[in-house]
Amino acid sequence: MGTTAKQKGAGSASAPSRAAEDDARRTLAGLRTRLDGIDDEVLRLLSERYEIVREVQRVKQRSGDGVYVPERERAQLARLAKRNEALAHPVKPDALRAIFGEILSASRALQGALAVAYLGPAGTYSEKAAREQFGASTSFVAAPSIGDVFRKVERGEAHYGLVPIENSTEGMVGPTLDAFVASPLQIVAERDLAIRHALLSKASSLKQVKKVVSHAQSLGQCRDWLRQNLPGVPTVDVASNALAAQAAARGTSTAAIASAENAERYGLRVLADAIQDLPHNVTRFVVLGRPATSIAADADKVSLLFSVKNRPGMLFKSLKPLSERGIDLCKIESRPMRGRSWEYLFFLDFRGRLGDKRVADAMAEMARQCVWLKVLGAYAASRAS
Repeated sequence: MGTTAKQKGAGSASAPSRAAEDDARRTLAGLRTRLDGIDDEVLRLLSERYEIVREVQRVKQRSGDGVYVPERERAQLARLAKRNEALAHPVKPDALRAIFGEILSASRALQGALAVAYLGPAGTYSEKAAREQFGASTSFVAAPSIGDVFRKVERGEAHYGLVPIENSTEGMVGPTLDAFVASPLQIVAERDLAIRHALLSKASSLKQVKKVVSHAQSLGQCRDWLRQNLPGVPTVDVASNALAAQAAARGTSTAAIASAENAERYGLRVLADAIQDLPHNVTRFVVLGRPATSIAADADKVSLLFSVKNRPGMLFKSLKPLSERGIDLCKIESRPMRGRSWEYLFFLDFRGRLGDKRVADAMAEMARQCVWLKVLGAYAASRAS
């Protein structure tokens, strides 16, 4: 049988196509070989870095310096970010922080195990913030309550703790402020975490949901969504979002407000995602540590707790020393004092350095006006306040 013109045309078209495919495969193989070479070099440099880290640890043992030095790690990441910006093909900032955050975490692990307590169980936003702050090479210790996070650090069961202190929608986290009153721990760092809530359940639709459980702050952050989509459905607050997910996993009529990542962990469906009332929903977490012997050079933010006499104008008088010296007050909130009706503690953030004379003078005058004043920590701000 003869070959038709159409068949001839098809055959001639396939030959260049196969040649192009072969050329693409050879090019791809060459690129992969180059990537393998780069990976080998990265691995060699990491090994060299870890040898230096081991030498650093030997020196630290003589100097008494700790394994976790937030100031040094912040400076390293800032230096790398600046160098990254100057590259012809910079790495995405989030990827850069994630990669070098894990390198720093692994370097810490070489110097000794670091345990960090957080509000558990596994799957909470606190755990996510802790992992972003300290990296995967850290030992994470779940605590059943915010107070227990403080106690684990105080008793030496964890080197550091991480707790939520403020949400951009719902304000201050009361149990954290209450725990600071009697605790010797101080804030050594802070971290912001964008919060994206989902409604999780074994139910197949919103119509089957008869109860919603979550942390009180999360319920508040989704108040309008719940009113519009689940009107009349009762809500119950629990100690954490992960506990809420566990509760939802025990039945088909209970839904939890938690992160969508908990759906797979606890065998739940995502009935609705991004249900927070405000799209820009951020929780501020603070890292708890024992009082430092020195103040970090980049510590440009200070947190205080104080109380004043219940007299007209006393709050104004206590804040006046800051205003007179041009110190930027970026947060103040009152908190009822436990066991004392109509008496309040005030939580305060301001931008400044404790070592500066104007700040020291303002603090000294402020202390004279207050009944009680406690510095909760001096640390580097994580964002513009």
